[in-house]
Amino acid sequence: MIPQTFRARVRRALRRDRGSYALETAVLAPVMIGLLLLMIAFGRVTDADGAVDAAARAAARAASLERDAQSAQAQAQTAASRSLQGEGITCRTSSVSVDTGGYAFEVGVEANVTATISCIANLSDIGLPGLPGSKTLTASWTSPIDTYRGRQ
Repeated sequence: MIPQTFRARVRRALRRDRGSYALETAVLAPVMIGLLLLMIAFGRVTDADGAVDAAARAAARAASLERDAQSAQAQAQTAASRSLQGEGITCRTSSVSVDTGGYAFEVGVEANVTATISCIANLSDIGLPGLPGSKTLTASWTSPIDTYRGRQ
C-alpha cells in the first residue's frame, strides 16, 4: 500500500503543473506559425526561381531557331511569357533581354543566342514581419544557333 503522504505529494505536484500546457502553447504557437510562413516564403521563392530559369531556357531555345535577330527577339519574348504563365508565376515586373549578336556572323561560323530573364516576385501577401515585399530573380541561358542554317 502507498502511504497517504506520498499520494498527497503527487497531487500537489500535479496541481502545480496545471496551466503550463496553455502557457507553452501561447509561447510556441506564434513561433510555429512564423516558421510555417517562412517555409512558405522560401518555397515560393524557390519555385519562382526554377520557373524563371525554365523561361530563360525556353526563350534562348526559341530565339536560336529563328533565321534573323528581329524574329529571334520576338519569339524569345513570347516563349518567356508563355513559360512563366505555364508555371503559374506572376511577376510584378519582368524583362527579357536577348543577345542576338550571333546572327551577325556568317553561315559556317559557330554562334550563340543568350536570353536573360529578370522577374520581381511578390512576397508581400505572406504577411511575415521582416520579410521583404519582393525578391528579384534573374536567370540567363545560352543556346547555339545552327552553324549551317541560313541567316538573314
